[in-house]
Amino acid sequence: MKLAVKRFFQGVALLIALPAAALSLFGRLKPVYTMFAQFFALGPGMPGSYLRAGYYKLTLRGCSIDITLSFGTYFVEPDTYVGPFVSIGSYGVIGRSAIGRGCQIASHVLIPSGRRQHVRNADGSLSNLAKDRITIGADCWIGDGAIIMSDLGDGVTVGAGSVVTKPVPSSSLVVGNPARPVHSAPTPPDNAIEVVSHDRS
Repeated sequence: MKLAVKRFFQGVALLIALPAAALSLFGRLKPVYTMFAQFFALGPGMPGSYLRAGYYKLTLRGCSIDITLSFGTYFVEPDTYVGPFVSIGSYGVIGRSAIGRGCQIASHVLIPSGRRQHVRNADGSLSNLAKDRITIGADCWIGDGAIIMSDLGDGVTVGAGSVVTKPVPSSSLVVGNPARPVHSAPTPPDNAIEVVSHDRS
């Protein structure tokens, strides 16, 4: 029943977002795409999240309808992939990327389209470059205010405020600026038996 209600509201959101998506030629007309991406970013609460998911389902290169996008978050580049059950907090700005299933991304996270956004011409002026794509593996957790400028493997945890400048292998925990791995003792399994010494000598 709960899923049926959710699907109903997702369908309504798709219908509302359809005219905007069509005007942007379903993401191919970049200025119009950007205008509506920023407009939908201002939708409050759960209705806003449904509308954002509907709009990006229709305009991104690939996007699940089953995502949660909080207030102020938007995707800069329509050439982006977002897997199912991804959750992104408020005021996230996401460039060209591929975000894996089940990722949890906190508020104020920036994911530019790679490390190099521009290059300087011979005369010193800036030109566009930004053709890279950041790949974020499945089930990653990215803390508040982090900046992700390189790929993350599956199951990576990025501490709040960290700046990732180099690829991070799967199942790593990284913190700091620049982000570095944190080595910790493995967590014992749930069924481990705790050994307590009763030596009174």
